[in-house]
Parts: sequence; structure tokens; C-alpha cells
Amino acid sequence: MLDWLRRDHQHPSVEIAGRNLPIAIRRHPRARRLTMRLAPDGSELRISMPQWGRTLDALSFASARSAWIETQLAKVPQPVALGDGTVLPFCGESLTLRWSATGTRKVRREGKLLHTGGPQELLAARLRRWLEAEALALLQSDLADYCARASLPQPDLRLSRAQRRWGSCSSERRQNGACIRINWRLVMAPPHVRRSVVAHEVAHLTHFDHSPAFYAELARLYEGDLAAADGWLKAEGRGLYALFG
Repeated sequence: MLDWLRRDHQHPSVEIAGRNLPIAIRRHPRARRLTMRLAPDGSELRISMPQWGRTLDALSFASARSAWIETQLAKVPQPVALGDGTVLPFCGESLTLRWSATGTRKVRREGKLLHTGGPQELLAARLRRWLEAEALALLQSDLADYCARASLPQPDLRLSRAQRRWGSCSSERRQNGACIRINWRLVMAPPHVRRSVVAHEVAHLTHFDHSPAFYAELARLYEGDLAAADGWLKAEGRGLYALFG
């Protein structure tokens, strides 16, 4: 396998269980070793390495860990077809979709039911817009809460569709001020998980690193069990990509 990998450094990949899996190599100035993770949707293998690292080192690293990669691929949720009766996660609970091609296109929630209509090929986009609007409202409230606890002005909030990060925070020193981005898919997670990500990014407004001071501030801001929230994301986070990719 290694001889085959050597021949294509422009588009590196590794063969896993008969599948050709692309490899995205990222070099970071502060990296001291190679680390590897699978994209949440299983579309690529991501390897981070020091700036001086060779592409061949990354390829060898992936090749030697093919069993681990195959195990991670098996955990990637299969895409779910949307239609009448589909169960959607929302704030850690379940909503059952009630869809009819002749029904009104506006998404309307009634208790544990979510009603909408229109062409099925437009259903995913319509539901995602509804979820994003719900996410924005909830996240704005979370952000206001934690900024008040931190005695900080509330920065801009933007929804993210990132495949890698649940949240990110720009530096206050940038020209346009601070901005926090939160992955919209967290609206499907339990509230304590969503709020933990918001608290994490608010703590970065004071400490733009992962120093002991940062973690002390995060522990002060967040009212829940951080280890439990992190554990949920590690165990269940990939499942949030099953419906909308």
C-alpha cells in the first residue's frame, strides 16, 4: 500500500475496506506531532502535522493505522432519507416529521410533531432553514447569558456549517471586533451540550488560548458538567450529520 501512496502526493489517499479515502494534510506551526481524525461525515481523513513534516510521513502514518480508520468509518452514520414519519433530533428530544406534498410549505411545530409540505426534493433545505432559525434564537440567548456572567459585551454571532469544529472565536483585536461562530447542528443536541460550546467560546473572549486560566474561566461560566458535555459530543456528535450531511 505504501508504494501506491508514494505515487500521488498531489491527491493523497488511503485505501480502506475497498474504499479510496482522501487525506487532507494540514501543517501547523505549533504542532509537535502527527494527529489524525476522520471528518464527521466520513468524507476525508484529516492529518495535522508540524510544518517541517513530509507528506510521505503523513501517508505512512495513515497506512499504519488502517484498522483504526476502518473502525471510525463504521461509526459514521448513514444518511437518513427525509419524509413523512422521519424522526428529527431537536434540543436532545425527538420530533416526528409530518410531510405531505400537497401540504403548506411553512414548517410548523406542534408539540412533538413538525408539519410541512411541498416537493420532497426541497424538503431537506426547508427543514435546515427552520433548524438554523431555531438555532440562531437559542444561541443568541445562550451567548447573552454567558457574556453577562463574564461581564463582557456581546460579540457578533454567526452560524457555522463547519465539518470540523463545533465553535470558533475570533480575536477582539481584529478590525471588526470579536465574532463567535457556532455550528447550527448543535440545535439538535441536548441543551447542556449546546451551551457548553457557547460557554467555551465566551471564555475565549478573555483567554484566547487553552491555558489553565482559560479552563478556570470556562469552569466558572458553565453551570453544567463539562466532561459529560464533551463526552456526548465525542460519542454522539457524528450522528448530527446523518440528516443533512
